[in-house]
Amino acid sequence: MTKTLVLPAPPPTSLGQGMLVRLRAACFDSAAGTVTTVMVAVLVAALGAWLADWAVLRAVWSTPPGDAALCRAPGAGACWAVVAEKHRFLLFATYPYEEQWRPALACIVLVVLCVASGFRRSWTRWLAARWLMVGWLAGLTTIAVLMWGGVLGLPHVSQERWGGLPVTLLLAVFGIAIAFPLGVLLALGRRAEDLPVIRWLCVGYIELIRGVPLVSMLFMASFLLPLFLPSGLTVDKLVRALVAFSMYASAYLAEVVRGGLQSVPRGQHEAAMALGLGYWRATVLVILPQALRRVIPPLVNTFISLFKDTSLVLVIGVFDLLNAGKAAIVDPVWQAFGFEMFLAVSAIFFVFCWSMSTYSRRLEDGFGNPRGR
Repeated sequence: MTKTLVLPAPPPTSLGQGMLVRLRAACFDSAAGTVTTVMVAVLVAALGAWLADWAVLRAVWSTPPGDAALCRAPGAGACWAVVAEKHRFLLFATYPYEEQWRPALACIVLVVLCVASGFRRSWTRWLAARWLMVGWLAGLTTIAVLMWGGVLGLPHVSQERWGGLPVTLLLAVFGIAIAFPLGVLLALGRRAEDLPVIRWLCVGYIELIRGVPLVSMLFMASFLLPLFLPSGLTVDKLVRALVAFSMYASAYLAEVVRGGLQSVPRGQHEAAMALGLGYWRATVLVILPQALRRVIPPLVNTFISLFKDTSLVLVIGVFDLLNAGKAAIVDPVWQAFGFEMFLAVSAIFFVFCWSMSTYSRRLEDGFGNPRGR
């Protein structure tokens, strides 16, 4: 009779002990690894100490209005007073000072709408989706009234006075909202083997747009688009920039979506057709949901890239957040402290980009997609 060897169970390991074991294996597994770890730790500690001293301990947080003498004093650290002095111009550019509560409220409404649209319940439940659409219509109407004015006793403000954070958010949100469905249609058209004319038109559009820089697209939208409009009809620069951004982003999104479509097994389409679903119903109900789940990371990567590319609208005279920050330090009193202003702009961009990245990871985990850690 064969005897079974039973090994004793290993002693339980606490969470702290497990982390210590992994840290030792990763950083102190050899003499060279130990030396490298110590050197990097010393460098990071020294850099962190210097940064804390410059950015916090010796920083100048406020000064008398229009006076930067404290920032120029010997031993002074970061001059955050420039951000406190110019924050309204940074956020709202040349929008009338007394009316800047309107773009601030418009930004809040737009962010709330985007956050509400991120809940998955609003995608799968018809009642929630219907209320979300009603919310978007009401929100867009509110944003238009706040930004333009001219009604409800609000003074009219032309789009030439818009700038800063509202322009960045409007270009990014509406550029993505227009480019995404257009990119999906382009991806489907490029895969339409039975419709060669549509297929080659989509291929030509995608390759042409991807073959030119965004700056040239902005110039074309700014100078060539008015030539195709009827006499007497003008289009605002912000709308031209939105058209250029949408066209540019749609070409890149089309390639991302096409990669997702190619990753869906052929059997899924055949099974949908066997159930009696037509091409469009099979695509919308079976193929596209699977394809989009597989390409969440590159989709969000394109969204983040588009959000940061809004800073290029300066070439056609539109002041976004970054360009408003550059204009804010034209004042000779604060010209020497542009580094602090750009750090503040970078922090704002980081918050929005990090939020999109974090949301995409949670969305991917919610769908059960495997991803590298």
